[in-house]
Amino acid sequence: MTAITAMPTANSLPPLALYVHVPWCVRKCPYCDFNSHGVGHAAELPEAEYLAALIADLEGDLPLAAGREVVSVFIGGGTPSLMSADFYARLLAAVAERLPLADDVEVTLEANPGTLERGRFAGYRAAGIDRLSLGVQSFQDAQLTALGRIHSGDDARRAVAEAREAGFDNLNLDLMHGLPGQTPDLALADIDSALALGPTHLSWYQLTLEPNTEFHSRPPLLPVEETLWDIQDIGHERLLSAGLSRYEISAYCRDERQCRHNLNYWRFGDYLGIGAGAHGKLSRRAEQGGLHIERRWKVRQPASYLRRRNDPQGFVAGCSPIDETELPLEFAMNALRIVAGVPLQEWVAHTGQGTEALQACLTAARAKGLLVEDSERLQATPHGLLFLNELLASIGEHRAS
Repeated sequence: MTAITAMPTANSLPPLALYVHVPWCVRKCPYCDFNSHGVGHAAELPEAEYLAALIADLEGDLPLAAGREVVSVFIGGGTPSLMSADFYARLLAAVAERLPLADDVEVTLEANPGTLERGRFAGYRAAGIDRLSLGVQSFQDAQLTALGRIHSGDDARRAVAEAREAGFDNLNLDLMHGLPGQTPDLALADIDSALALGPTHLSWYQLTLEPNTEFHSRPPLLPVEETLWDIQDIGHERLLSAGLSRYEISAYCRDERQCRHNLNYWRFGDYLGIGAGAHGKLSRRAEQGGLHIERRWKVRQPASYLRRRNDPQGFVAGCSPIDETELPLEFAMNALRIVAGVPLQEWVAHTGQGTEALQACLTAARAKGLLVEDSERLQATPHGLLFLNELLASIGEHRAS
């Protein structure tokens, strides 16, 4: 995995990934704050038009990539599994024609167990997708109904079986906890159901009530804080005892099958973002030395995005450079999510700032038990991972000082 752990220097750029956004889903879940739009049925999707727009969007971003190798591709949504296998075969072929791909490039597709037709996984595998991420969330039908999901627990089990039959040996299951009415026993039952399917990767994260969602305006009755802590503790121990390794706050894997694409995010790597509402982060060498880092985002509404295909202004809705004073916090927000942390040298490489002025902040954080006692490494303790916002606040204070 050297492609995603390479550290930028004055003469190099960080690894580059590609994110592709598919903005449609059958119906929007009440907890979802992503750019997703209910479409009812896949037959109503403008596949050909969206494919053409994605390719045009990618071509518009090519000058930013400047021939850099792509280490991973992640297709997210929305519900990308609404699109046909032929759509992805054509898309990935178009990407490969325009950008060099690493020999071991990882290509992930998010899929909803409730949108899959028989045989579609085999088509996705033949198209060049080698990693699946199934949005299971729970195996209990009452919980799935409360979450607004369109699949059942049995649908999820069948989807995993078909993925295996299609040749997918790199499989992530998304699982949520802290659900309405959930007890520690129910949370463990979900974990055990997931483990029984033998995934190589498990994303296990707590339900949060995000602004601009139905759950935020009409919040369900969630477990009390003490129950949430109990679920976190016993769930974490169950996953570890099953042989999974925790490598990020909410990510576990076996056999070193970390998600390369997400690791690139957390290590502050670069990524192109194409599709309605997609975000990207790109670095380039500044004339005065160091790196100039810019965030870009695309037109959000699908209909507006499709109309931009023939617009001279292209698909970009906005862009903003990351000010050098913001770089420390931006870097820390990502890097400190990694359980193993990062070498402190990466702070210098990514922010262009020395660590001398940071030492007082690091010393204070170590005294509070938030950082590991290691002068060469930036690594949160288990306690620091639980109270990451407090740790980041100390970094923010350093930035403001």
